[in-house]
Amino acid sequence: MAESTWQVTEQLDPTSEVMSLQMGPSHPATHGTVKFNLKLDGEKILDMDVEIGYLHRGFEKMCEQRTWNHVVPYTDRLNYISPLINNAGFALAAERLLDIQAPERCQYIRMIMSEISRMADHFTCLGMAAAEAGAISVAFYALEARETLFDIITAVTGARLTVSYARVGGITQDLPAGFAERVRSAFKDIRAVMSDCDNLLSKNRIFIDRMSGIGVLSKEDAISYGVTGPLLRASGVPYDVRKADPYLFYDRVDFDIPTGTEGDNYDRFSVRFEEIRQSIRIIEQALDQIPEGPVRVDDPRISLPEKKDVYGNIEGLMNHFKLVIEGVKIPPGEVYQAVEGGNGELGFYLVSDGSGRPYRVRVRPPCFFGMAALGQMLKGYMISDIITTFGMVNMIGGECDR
Repeated sequence: MAESTWQVTEQLDPTSEVMSLQMGPSHPATHGTVKFNLKLDGEKILDMDVEIGYLHRGFEKMCEQRTWNHVVPYTDRLNYISPLINNAGFALAAERLLDIQAPERCQYIRMIMSEISRMADHFTCLGMAAAEAGAISVAFYALEARETLFDIITAVTGARLTVSYARVGGITQDLPAGFAERVRSAFKDIRAVMSDCDNLLSKNRIFIDRMSGIGVLSKEDAISYGVTGPLLRASGVPYDVRKADPYLFYDRVDFDIPTGTEGDNYDRFSVRFEEIRQSIRIIEQALDQIPEGPVRVDDPRISLPEKKDVYGNIEGLMNHFKLVIEGVKIPPGEVYQAVEGGNGELGFYLVSDGSGRPYRVRVRPPCFFGMAALGQMLKGYMISDIITTFGMVNMIGGECDR
């Protein structure tokens, strides 16, 4: 575990002078809320205290004032790069309280869209990390691939980032015609982009020197900090919620969990890169397996009626009115549902008192734990290593805000 500041300073040359420096929150790479309180010996980091700051969103309390389905748009904003994973996680938690399962086709669609979101999340993280290390061409390639994925998401959900695609008991609408062909065609382009990125980086001495052996986090420290996702797997721990506690239909598809050996930034980059390939494997298998059928449960107490019934008879109108105003009545109970987010284990702890609104909502944000370990990851390294290491945590302010 981390040495205290006084222990580190005791080892310094007696003529050295320890300097305190605050970096951020106005620094362009600190996302506007994060501040690093540094203790420096020249440019060497002796100690680093991370302040994550506040966005003042109050996500959890806002959710407790809304009906269950009204919470879905708030989950979009937790991680706006991969909102479909957030949507699915919340819907799965509410459905466990209801003791129901969404139709099979719906679960396949949620899995496919979650993996597309994961790929977009990883491309954003990798592209920006490469740019911060000076490889700006890779950033442009990665963003090109991400935009291809965002176009698919827009065709399915009608929105680019704030998708609000899930509902308790299903999703808003089925996939558009020609979806499978469009995805397979997009994957050909994305594989070409990944090959270009690999060629640009795999023998790039500057990139390797900036990433390899930097920001090392041991397996033991990663576990003790509660780190999950690519950060944990880069340290050599093959923990992935999709394998450890399968949800949706992840137990019906074959995929590998890539891990690193050194626990440094290069391993974190490589793990994310390989995870994109594994997401493509998952999606291609799911497209072969997906059945026809409904995408919402057939229960008027949970799913909104068809529009023809809302406008055509009083029963449909009243059903629609009560579900929108009062919400889905979920039996009293509590549940914790975890899903594998783009940057780690994303968990929803929900408590229901039997009304149409959540009594309590708590979220386990994956990047919060990565930020807690950031000081340990950077101790003994240089100021110039802060931004590349911080980029590999993949911190998203919306979910980190407590």
